Amino acid sequence: MTISEQLACVIENIRKTRRARQISQIDLANRANISQSFLASLESGKKQPSVLTVIKLARALEVNPGDLFPRVIHEGKKPEDIKEEIRSLLNRL
Repeated sequence: MTISEQLACVIENIRKTRRARQISQIDLANRANISQSFLASLESGKKQPSVLTVIKLARALEVNPGDLFPRVIHEGKKPEDIKEEIRSLLNRL
């Protein structure tokens, strides 16, 4: 899974969680203290969230921020390579 695919998965998990909890974009944006237009841009893939925004959205959705990230299988990879993948993903948020 590429970094871009992982970021898309984070955004999709935000959208799925919001919908599953029957929270409107306006309500979630207000709870997370971000604009509704920015949230709409995130969900449509036009913008990417910062780490702080992911944390705000996770708190507003009452989930652990880590739950929004995809589960990536790292079979056969060295710990240094895994750390670098994670670092790279976080730097792109």
